[in-house]
Amino acid sequence: MKNIILLLLCLWITLAQAQKKPIQYFRYNDQRGLNVFETTKKDSSSFEGFTVKMGGNLTLDFQGLNHQNTANPVVVDGINSNELIDITNGFNLAMANLNLDTQLDDGIRMNLTIYLSSRHHEETWVKGGYIQFDKLSFLKSSFIDQAMKYVTLKVGAYDVDYGDQHFRRTDGGNAIYNPFIENYIMDEFATEIGGEVYFHDPSGMMVMLGLTNGALNPTVVVSTKIDAATGELNKPTPALHGKIGYDKQFDKDLRLRITGSFYHVKRALNNTLFAGDRTGSHYFYVMENTQATAVDNFRSGRYNPEFSQQVTAFMINPFVKFKGFELFGTYEVAKGRKITQADTHQVVQSAIDLIYRFPAGKENFWIAGRYNTLTDSPLNQNDQTINRVAGSAGWFLTKNILMKAEYVNQKYKNFQPIDIRHGGQFDGFMLEAAVVF
Repeated sequence: MKNIILLLLCLWITLAQAQKKPIQYFRYNDQRGLNVFETTKKDSSSFEGFTVKMGGNLTLDFQGLNHQNTANPVVVDGINSNELIDITNGFNLAMANLNLDTQLDDGIRMNLTIYLSSRHHEETWVKGGYIQFDKLSFLKSSFIDQAMKYVTLKVGAYDVDYGDQHFRRTDGGNAIYNPFIENYIMDEFATEIGGEVYFHDPSGMMVMLGLTNGALNPTVVVSTKIDAATGELNKPTPALHGKIGYDKQFDKDLRLRITGSFYHVKRALNNTLFAGDRTGSHYFYVMENTQATAVDNFRSGRYNPEFSQQVTAFMINPFVKFKGFELFGTYEVAKGRKITQADTHQVVQSAIDLIYRFPAGKENFWIAGRYNTLTDSPLNQNDQTINRVAGSAGWFLTKNILMKAEYVNQKYKNFQPIDIRHGGQFDGFMLEAAVVF
């Protein structure tokens, strides 16, 4: 027993010492990570040996939302599946993440993120992990060393770099980067196995190309499902994604960034580009029926187009920051289908965030507004639209502690009368506290 205690004490001392060393090419987990997208080649941190940084996120929400609909009753075994569950004001389940970042060698770091508490899973489980190479000094090649001044490599199971919104979204217990409580109506987030290659030009231009397995939960078992488009057994193909962008800090007041992204998979095992968040929405139970549970109905308030078999998606994201004013926009067009469909259908989503951070120099307070709209064109149905308006205000008490409040109003239009979202609407307020270390 004494040996175990001594071993744990030595491990704790080692980790405590290692945490003092910097991590290279790293996005800070606290307020300093705001408006950071892909890491650049401008990192000035020197390599000080093997380093382990252990961190965590904790987010707690108080919900005051109401919902309503006008859907026709659909009664099975005496239960109306279109009757909304009664909800009231109260606290939601706290969500927590564990972050492990390791400096393995000069210019080589690893990230491992673990979900400790989330709405969808009741047990601790791994989100993903990857290695990022910004230097390849171990190859002892002057040519490669010169090339790596402009190139970054990422390999592992990681958050696919499609679009820029995923850098600003809430991820389970990590709500530090998001000025609002929730993510987009159609939440673009997927953890897949693969690799990405980045080229960074000193002018501010950036190009990325990535290849993944196109699946969150891969398998080596041969599929027995028939693809409706081909009439043959499904044979998954790799997914390709890429990005081109320009990001420039013109002076201390003005920064401009614009990127264009794409993602494509022809045949997938079960693609989750728009359904890959396994932690769940922070709007609990909205637009859910009386049989709903927090675990099983974890995407409340979001929209999944069900592009599980085939996806082709494009996104444009402009970002402007002038002093304390910020504008972030999204325009996205996605086409796809599930395996039982022979034809694709299209979804268009757009959003704009307007944020003002103050006072100058600190920017630890903000007020913000968001408009998010989505239109789906389902096969053999009229277009369906969801509109969301949200306003928020927040305060960074320190760079590690955040409080925010939000009012949200979301409306559903042109859904079928037998769809629970027919005539649907939810609105109300949310309060959130987030801590990171």
